[in-house]
Amino acid sequence: MSSCDLCGRESELFISRIESSVVNACESCSRFGKIIGKAEEFRSEIKTKRSIEDENEEIIVKNYNEIIRKEREKRNLRQDELANKLNEKESVIQKVESGQIVPSLKLARKIEKFLGIKLIENIPDAKIKLKYSEMRGLTLGDVIK
Repeated sequence: MSSCDLCGRESELFISRIESSVVNACESCSRFGKIIGKAEEFRSEIKTKRSIEDENEEIIVKNYNEIIRKEREKRNLRQDELANKLNEKESVIQKVESGQIVPSLKLARKIEKFLGIKLIENIPDAKIKLKYSEMRGLTLGDVIK
């Protein structure tokens, strides 16, 4: 069993909303707010959601600027026309096409949808295992070596 966030008592915990904060509270402290549910139920839901989200990471492809520029030119659009269609500033489109900025995932999705191209790719999350010696900090002996 865990301890209550408010009083520290070891007992069954409930997820409660108390004064616009969500806390783990025992039954007696939960009366100060609204009980959302039992803590064990929410822990299992949070773990499953996290494990699904952590499996893949979305990134923008390396040559995003060339892909966007070529597709825009293929459709005979100027940068200002594309910016108007996407409801973005022309300067943003110019900087994205020149490679000065990397588009956010939201902007990349808008461009993908409008131009019918693929800019975002999923990469499986690679877990790196460290040896115990690698996890500790730098020591004086490390500096002398």
